[in-house]
Amino acid sequence: MLLRKTTWFWKNGLAAISFVLILGISGCSDAPPEENTVAETVIDFDAIPEESQEDAEEIINICTDLYEKAAEENKLADLETIGGIVNRLGENGYSAVDSKNQIDMTEPEQVVQFCEKVDAQEKAEITVLEVSYLGGFVKYDLRTKDGEVDVARSYYKYENGSMKREVTGNYQAEYWNYTEEGYLMFSGVWFSEELYVLTLSGAEEHTALRVQPLDETYRELSRKYLRPIGFEKNNMFIVDWSEDDFGDLNFYDMYDILYPKVNGQYVPCVADDNLSVSAVYQIPKEEFESIIMKYFNIDSETLQSKTVYCSEDSTYEYKPRGFEEVEYPEYPYSEVVGFTENSDGTITLTANVVFPYAGDSRVYAHEVVVRPSEDGGVQYVSNRMIPSEDNYRETWHTPRLTLEEWEELYGGE
Repeated sequence: MLLRKTTWFWKNGLAAISFVLILGISGCSDAPPEENTVAETVIDFDAIPEESQEDAEEIINICTDLYEKAAEENKLADLETIGGIVNRLGENGYSAVDSKNQIDMTEPEQVVQFCEKVDAQEKAEITVLEVSYLGGFVKYDLRTKDGEVDVARSYYKYENGSMKREVTGNYQAEYWNYTEEGYLMFSGVWFSEELYVLTLSGAEEHTALRVQPLDETYRELSRKYLRPIGFEKNNMFIVDWSEDDFGDLNFYDMYDILYPKVNGQYVPCVADDNLSVSAVYQIPKEEFESIIMKYFNIDSETLQSKTVYCSEDSTYEYKPRGFEEVEYPEYPYSEVVGFTENSDGTITLTANVVFPYAGDSRVYAHEVVVRPSEDGGVQYVSNRMIPSEDNYRETWHTPRLTLEEWEELYGGE
């Protein structure tokens, strides 16, 4: 890539350093200043029961051969492998699902009955297995009484020819919900001796398990058209736009996401290591447009109006996301729940946005129109938010700086 880089200094650079120091000293807390004091945390690990091993060995024996075969073929993360493990566990009577909710849960009736017991404030217990794409699974032992749910979670990892328990922890679910969309969502802060030794604290867990089955065609459409874009550092699925009016769609964010899909590597235009410096690149017209126009039906004039274009040397100005544009790394995902094949060759996808971190299986719904090509590619035609009083604010997203904001931070005196 031929490009030019310049740097601009943050005239309030000390503010960034001060901000980092403040975070390091005080931490992140919503408590009022007078309550934001340091308290000693005492965890009695003897009071936390050890996770029962009576059926753990049985579970391991059920699927060990599948892990061995997948490891030999370097396919531990393949969807087919995960599906085989989930279904094998189901054949042996276990409620199991994959960690990305791409495979129908086995024995879902057991989970539904357990949720009914929770609502009725009766005693019950169940084991639910979540198969990971990292070569292992999480075993949730759930027990309920008087409407409260206790969670014992253990992570098992396949490594060097054997399955071993890596971490175990316990907590009482602070949030528990079996949603209308068919998800079991629960969360809490769990403690383990291994974790506490390292961090002197617990770890937040936000679990979302799809209990009800979903049409495999819907999942394929999600994997092919929606999940490759996702919600990290872009607003493609959180604003209304179309080929007739691209609205507030940010094409710099789209460039960041689409560049690796075209070139097989990340954008080489990186942010400066110095927090008080903003790197500014000039990307040749044909290089920038070739990325965007592969996925959008947009002409040069329109794209230039949505970006900063330098006609003198036919380049697009590009500024990498910086310190003030970082996001909290918890994101939702879109799940197709319906589609229509249109007469013009496009497909309209209706999708729910699932946000495990918020315990919400329908943050909002949106319609995405895509135009598949014969070579397996796709152009994105539009996105429309479906209005609802229950729509959740997109708290995960941090927009790129506007020109005015960038000038205020990095511009001249």
